[in-house]
This record gives sequence, structure tokens and C-alpha cells, in this order.
Amino acid sequence: MKNNTIIFVGLDTHKEFTEVAYCEDQRGSEVKHLGRVSSAKVSLTKMARQFESKYPQATLHFVYEAGPCGYWIYRLLTSLGHCCYVVAPSLIPKKPGQRVKTDKRDAQDLARLVRNGDLDPIYVPEPADEAIRDLSRARERAMHDLNNARFQLKALLLRNHINYSGKSNWSLKHLRWLTEIILPHPSQQFVLQEMIQTISERNARLERLDNELAHHVKQWRYYPVVKAIQALRGVRLLTATGVIVELGDLTRFDSPRKLMSYIGTTPSEHSSGGKRHLGAITKCGNGRARRLLVEAAHSYRYPAKISKELQLRQEGLPKEVIDQAWQAQQRLCRRYQRLIHKGKHRSVVVTAIARELIAYIRSISKEVTLPRIDPKTRISRVPA
Repeated sequence: MKNNTIIFVGLDTHKEFTEVAYCEDQRGSEVKHLGRVSSAKVSLTKMARQFESKYPQATLHFVYEAGPCGYWIYRLLTSLGHCCYVVAPSLIPKKPGQRVKTDKRDAQDLARLVRNGDLDPIYVPEPADEAIRDLSRARERAMHDLNNARFQLKALLLRNHINYSGKSNWSLKHLRWLTEIILPHPSQQFVLQEMIQTISERNARLERLDNELAHHVKQWRYYPVVKAIQALRGVRLLTATGVIVELGDLTRFDSPRKLMSYIGTTPSEHSSGGKRHLGAITKCGNGRARRLLVEAAHSYRYPAKISKELQLRQEGLPKEVIDQAWQAQQRLCRRYQRLIHKGKHRSVVVTAIARELIAYIRSISKEVTLPRIDPKTRISRVPA
């Protein structure tokens, strides 16, 4: 075997076991099937050691599909000093006529495709970044559960022709009004009390998650970026945190266009024979980040101004960041009104604003100095 040979190892991972196949870096070399190993950390470490002993002068490159099992396999193999790639299942090339799918073939295809350079790895977050992402997503799920409980209670009242005459729902006055309602049947009264109790519990759960998120985000290494991009209109703490936890380091994108394409806000295209046809946005990539940006883009329908709340968020930020935020607000507000006057649909206009908003977020994040991650200890260190 030649020195510096690369061995590509394809892993088809599952909860209980992992199918393993490998091949050398010579194009056209046979893809060999190693077999099935347990998905336990001890078994995967032993499998890597076997490759090290069999190919002592080779570099091992592992690849597997992203899935519900997370990134612990990536972190295990990289901690052993090997290269590891995680690929999105939707971006793996597949032959149109291929009708047979097995775990063995999947592992062999991964090894072959990564050797041929046909796979693009995805971004893998650091463990601390993933922890903040879990907390941010848990807060969003709590809000979703609370809204579902409110909808169910309002549906119950609507079926019984009970309407609230006040101005705002779910205020203290509205909650007191709910406790005074008497339904005609005891069974319905019991359901009403259970729904009120559920809403109270989910309100308390949401408050706990809000407090935890606000506390832990301030200790996060990306908090300087989260604080800086809140200088933009429509980007408060929850939106800023959600975008950064989903997209990670925005400076890894070479250009704003690549970032726009990554989150799926660029239009699809089907051009042929000199004819160009642009369709709806691709909606690829992270859907939660795209939705948060669209929600933030709605605030640009009003004229540009610095509100009291926005001024408070900008206090203590560098002048360069504040200037970029004001430039972004002026441009996006004008663009919103210009597209509306052209007769564009409001959803199309908001999507176009969101597409440009992420470019300004990337530009502001480049102005912030972040602590680096020590690859050996995985601890954040502030550069000297």
C-alpha cells in the first residue's frame, strides 16, 4: 500500500447497529463490506481501531447520514483523530431506476460517493451550541402547545355560543372571566376547568423556559452576535437566538447569496433553450430559521424610525453595527413599499425582505469577535 492512502468508510447508522463498508481512494476500486457492528460507543471505537491496525499508514475518512441519532458518532470519531463527514439524506445522489434498498447497499453507496467527491458535508454544531438550540426549540414548542390549548378552549366556548365582550384575550381580566363561566352540563364544566388548568400550567412552563433561555444565552459564546444583530428592526432576543442557533457561524458562507440559498429564500429556476423561468422559493435548508426571518420582515412595512425599544437594544453596540442596522432599515422599508406599489403579493414582498435581512445579519456578525474553540478541550477561549 502507498503512503498517505485514504480509506473511505461508509456507515449506515441505526439505533441498535451500524452497517460498515469501505474502499480505497483509487477510483474504480472495489467497495468492500465489513459487516454489522453494534452502535455502542465501545463497538464503534473498536471498529476504528481495527481500521487503524489494518491500514497503519492510511488516513481514515468516515461518512454517515444525518438522522435522529444526532452527532455523537461524528464527535466520537473526530475525538479519535479521524475525519468524519455528516451528509444530508436529501442531498445523496440516487439512481432513478434503483429499486433495491438495503443497509449494506446504503453503506457501500456512502463510501463510493464520498470517494468520488459527490457528497457535501453539512455543518455540525458544537455540543454547547446544540444545547442552546435544544432550549430554544423547547421554548418554541411550549409556545405552540400553549396556543393549541387556547384554541381548544375558544372552540369549546364558540360551540356553546359564549363570547367575550372585552378587548384583549388572555389578559388577567379575560382569565377571571373564564373562571366565572357556567356551562349547562357538569361534564362540560369539568372539561372547561381542565382546559383552564392546562393553559395555566403551560403559561408557567413557557415562563420557565423564557427565564432559562435568557440566562443561558448570556453565557453562550455566540451571545455577542445575538446582541449585535438585535440592532436590526424586528430582530429581538428570541428571533436573534433562534436564527443563530439554527445557522451557527454565518461567516463560514463565502457570500450572502450562498447564505440566502442555504436557507431556501432564493427563487427556484427552470431554464432551457434560451427561456428563463423563475418559480417559488426553494424552501430548502432550515425551515425554522427561514420562518423567523419572515416573521421579522413584517416589521419593515412601516416607515423607517428608531423606536425607544430599538434604541435600548442598540445601547453599548459599536457604531459600525448601529450604522449598518440603520442602513438596513432604510433600504428594506423603501424596498417593501416599492414592491407593494408594484402590485406584488404581500407574502412575496415579505419573503424578499427576509432574503435581504439575512444578508445584513451576516454582515453584522462579521463585525463581532467570537471566542475560538480549542479542538482538544472543546472549551471557548477569547483570542488575545
